[in-house]
Amino acid sequence: MLRVLAVDDEKPLLEELLYLLRSDPRVHSAEGASDATEALRRVTRALESGPEGPDRIDVVFLDIHMAGLTGLDIARLLAGFARPPLIVFVTAHEGFAVQAFDLKAVDYVLKPVRPERLAEAVRRACAQLGGPAGAPVRSQAPAAAGTRPAPQPPHRPGPEVTVADRAADQIAVELGGVTRFVAIADIAYVEAQGDYARLHTDGGSHLVRIPLSTLEQRWAARGFVRIHRRHLVALGRIDELRLDAGTTSVRVGAAELQVSRRHARELRDLLMRHATG
Repeated sequence: MLRVLAVDDEKPLLEELLYLLRSDPRVHSAEGASDATEALRRVTRALESGPEGPDRIDVVFLDIHMAGLTGLDIARLLAGFARPPLIVFVTAHEGFAVQAFDLKAVDYVLKPVRPERLAEAVRRACAQLGGPAGAPVRSQAPAAAGTRPAPQPPHRPGPEVTVADRAADQIAVELGGVTRFVAIADIAYVEAQGDYARLHTDGGSHLVRIPLSTLEQRWAARGFVRIHRRHLVALGRIDELRLDAGTTSVRVGAAELQVSRRHARELRDLLMRHATG
């Protein structure tokens, strides 16, 4: 079972997060810290006590925007330890997901926090630590002092699972704690951002925690083609193919995307077949 530390400088939000964490039967104990100084002090004490010590911390749930050091700053400092705890970011801001991935975060949970979404983050942490990663199963061990048991939170898959499970013609995206469904037919191209992918539609863009290579495999039959290590494009959304001084690019709406040499010939052939077929 997990021992966790939650860090947020807004007391009501910290208390709510701690309540949700303590309600998860996979969490042995959950303590809180209201600033970076206290968080670092607790983590340092935990590391000094050793992996089996009474003060150990398995996972830190970090807010990003805090007075003084930010959550990203804390994560960078923790990365310098030999055996740092896992990091889950809990924030109201979507735009830091790529930086969070670069810092090896286990998950990136958007506020307001939904119990089922937090349960998914706990599942991922358990999986990385080698514990039970499936739906929560109440332990037979006695509850830790100070914890508040609650009914088992419903387990719902995150965005990378719901692509296949929700509907064949939609993909689930999370924004501000709300799950929305974007029609795959509305997606013009996809941009790789680490282990995430940004979906570009006529109305905006959406970040999902799915590698580009996974979407390439899933959407090949829907006419999506790889044109570069960073881009996957819907063949029918390509407006122009441009050749200039040995380089190839395509125009997709207002965006101009480079085509790598290894994909250029195949793309030209596909476009010719698409145009004549």
